[in-house]
Amino acid sequence: MLNGRKTIITGGDRGFGFAIALEFVKQGADICICSRNEEALAEAAARLSDLAGSGQRVIYKKADIADTADTDSLFAFALSEFGGGLDAVVNNAGIQGPIGRFEENDWDEVLQVIRVNLLGTMYSIRKAISVFKEAVKKDGSGKDKSIVNISGGGATGARPYFMGYAVAKTGVVRATETAAAEAAEFGIRVNAIAPGAMNTRMLEEILGAGEKAGGEYGKSLKQKENGGASMEKAARLAAFLASEEASGITGRLISAVWDRWDQLESHAEELKESDIYTLRRIIPSDRGFNWD
Repeated sequence: MLNGRKTIITGGDRGFGFAIALEFVKQGADICICSRNEEALAEAAARLSDLAGSGQRVIYKKADIADTADTDSLFAFALSEFGGGLDAVVNNAGIQGPIGRFEENDWDEVLQVIRVNLLGTMYSIRKAISVFKEAVKKDGSGKDKSIVNISGGGATGARPYFMGYAVAKTGVVRATETAAAEAAEFGIRVNAIAPGAMNTRMLEEILGAGEKAGGEYGKSLKQKENGGASMEKAARLAAFLASEEASGITGRLISAVWDRWDQLESHAEELKESDIYTLRRIIPSDRGFNWD
């Protein structure tokens, strides 16, 4: 699906980010991964390079997406190494932040999860759109460009005891929809993924929080036993949305677990005219009430 498509993947050194990077390599993409841990990045890049095909590139750069200067340097590095081309960006990097009652959370920790998960993602979206627009204007090809953001956990409903994370991930969805509407005229697509509850380091953080995590503690115990949602399946969704096979699909939050995303290409025209897979407010008539 991704032969020759040059892609930045943030937080690509471990967990779900590494699963995405692995799928993109398998699908033929040239990738640039980033995280704050250079040693882990080097190890991940080496493993990915071993699986890459002839001429396929795997590069990496240390970067903190909460730091705009780091993000600027990441894009500059990828563009230089890839010879000026970039086709897709996957905004995966994120942290869980404080767990527990909101009024008892450390305020600086709440601010940090917003900076990383929401503002960091927004700045990367902004940067990617600027780069993609320049490329489209320069070559006039209108080549499909894609941004894939990772949402989930609290974006579609209240998530008690995870205030910072839930607010940030909800913001990512609205940022996705808004950016998609603004960038559509340039052939730039922006989508978000709800990957499902996966067994990553965030699960261990919930288990470590114990009762402070409320009802999620018990759910997490069961999740650890049953293996959680498939990282591989969610990574395949990311690859699909980054590919030209998903042309016409934009401004959507898609669940890797529950949605039939493998059939979305045939419903692209219907999606354009609907609010399916978007955030929206429920009004009385949606539930059969006439309150006028």
